[in-house]
Amino acid sequence: MAEEKIEQEAYSASNITVLEGLEAVRVRPAMYIGDISEKGLHHLVNEVVDNSIDEAMAGYCKNISISINEDGSITVADDGRGIPVDMHKKEGRSALEVVMTVLHAGGKFNKNSYKVSGGLHGVGVSCVNALSTYLRAEVRRDGKLYMQEYSKGKPLAPVACIGEAEGTGTTVTFKPDGSIFTTTLYKYELLEKRIRDLAYLNAGIRLTLTDKRKTEEFPEGRSQEFYSKEGLKEFIEYIDASRERLINDVIHIQTDKYETPIEIAMMYNTGYTENLYSFVNNIHTIEGGTHVVGFRAGLTRTLKKYASDNKLLDKLEKAGIELNGDDFREGLTAVISVKVAEPQFEGQTKTKLGNSEVMGSVSMAVSEALTNYLEEHPKEARTIVDKVVLAAQARHAARKARELVQRKSPLSGGGLPGKLADCSSKDPAECELFLVEGDSAGGTAKTGRDRTTQAILPLRGKILNVEKAMQHRAFESEEIRNIYTALGVTIGTEEDSKALNLSKLRYHKVIIMTDADVDGAHIATLILTFFFRYMRELVEGGHVYIATPPLYLCKKGDKEEYCWNEQQRIAFIEKYGGGNEGAVRVQRYKGLGEMNAEQLNHTTMDRNFRTLRLVTVDDAASADKVFSMLMGDDVEPRRQFIEENATYARIDA
Repeated sequence: MAEEKIEQEAYSASNITVLEGLEAVRVRPAMYIGDISEKGLHHLVNEVVDNSIDEAMAGYCKNISISINEDGSITVADDGRGIPVDMHKKEGRSALEVVMTVLHAGGKFNKNSYKVSGGLHGVGVSCVNALSTYLRAEVRRDGKLYMQEYSKGKPLAPVACIGEAEGTGTTVTFKPDGSIFTTTLYKYELLEKRIRDLAYLNAGIRLTLTDKRKTEEFPEGRSQEFYSKEGLKEFIEYIDASRERLINDVIHIQTDKYETPIEIAMMYNTGYTENLYSFVNNIHTIEGGTHVVGFRAGLTRTLKKYASDNKLLDKLEKAGIELNGDDFREGLTAVISVKVAEPQFEGQTKTKLGNSEVMGSVSMAVSEALTNYLEEHPKEARTIVDKVVLAAQARHAARKARELVQRKSPLSGGGLPGKLADCSSKDPAECELFLVEGDSAGGTAKTGRDRTTQAILPLRGKILNVEKAMQHRAFESEEIRNIYTALGVTIGTEEDSKALNLSKLRYHKVIIMTDADVDGAHIATLILTFFFRYMRELVEGGHVYIATPPLYLCKKGDKEEYCWNEQQRIAFIEKYGGGNEGAVRVQRYKGLGEMNAEQLNHTTMDRNFRTLRLVTVDDAASADKVFSMLMGDDVEPRRQFIEENATYARIDA
């Protein structure tokens, strides 16, 4: 065998790349801000605003303004102390320049400057600077106005005093780098959600959001002020505005006697779901953590003791039903906000609090405040306990209904739903389940599908509105049982009766495919409500999609196009009919069943041509509020929502 000569490329110190200053941020931006899409773009604003909020939490700032400028840049201004501009001894340059150009530089790392600070990743404004084509920092201190400009993180000139100034504060204007981000278009609504949260989480701080961009909808731009006098008490009322209250009181807890500053607001409604939102140093901890565990432990222990001491559990004891944590949280809405000096985050998205000491602090705070409330409000206490007892009875009934679902599951040896047209592939990663409205459309979809990877489950009529139904009613619904059985998921643990186990999920894409009309939209909303309330894990795992069938088929001679919205229909008439509607043949699809199998496949199901919309939950509080408003009993907020949004409702192709 001939000897092979393998030449190895030299590997020495010269091959090691050292990224100076902020270069690392520009080379690997996602490591610092999460991603480079819309989410990362808006995170830049959060990083700058967090600095101003830190000043507010330290007691030095009362007003913060955020502006989207006409050129797409952002300006954040506050009336805090202003970033120091004097010389930094170690760095030999202005402290302002150090803060703006050095990672992990700032007052947050000095316990004398800030006892508590926000900012999830701790990368701060220097990261924003690195990812901006232009940034201008202005500081008002000691009666002077100081300024420095930067490009891609590098100073264009030293810090300069450019005039006199009244008061103190910092103003930062930056323009994101379009060569890094996939989009540089800021969405007012996304900033609005975060700023509203901050106003509620920091009572007494005035935040203003202004959009200076002029549009057809807002020819003069728009501006909104956010201010909360009572903090979380008002936050909970905002979240629960569309629900019927069980008791009139908001139970509000605010204390720092247990070493950790804690604020909690909670109230009970007549619904059947728990809605809990938790924050640490203004960061939304979507995965919960020790503060949530402490809250639940304190709530359960205190309510159970009160009910037992007052002999209110006789009915359950006679029926042999034991209370569990779920029962105490049915119909509960709560917001938990804690301030932790050195938070330790864990979990998949680094938004789960891990500090063990916080658990005991929150538990004791809840226990003490709730004990006092129950003793002082016996009528309301009895109403809450009665709901807990009812929840336990319903859970007992739901367990039996759930066991029926589990027994019918294909994973337990039971058969698949009779109406399910399954696919031949057994690889969940490539399999799709279409939930289709009605047998007619289901039949067309079965004919037009790819039988290898696409399964069809027709649903009869409108499925149960789970927003208005107790848990056992949901599991007794044939359509809902069929969804569980087809998916192959298991439900319920001792700790959480609604917990979903996705380990045996049979399809990694679940696609809601309904008619492109009002009835279809209603059915899709009912299905989405069910997924949000009972299968949130499926949504959060990126498994739920909405199909987008076309509204029209437009023809003129040999020209034929599908149109997904009114604008496309008008454009076709303009292009091929000279603007004359009578010259173009337009077929309006009232339902999926009006298409033949080939048309439905080509427009809505074929991977090469279709458009699917991924369902996500970016803001659980807002999503929760919308589902309660759309599917609950209160008509007035629903009417108002439809009036405000009907004009702009659309299906994006």
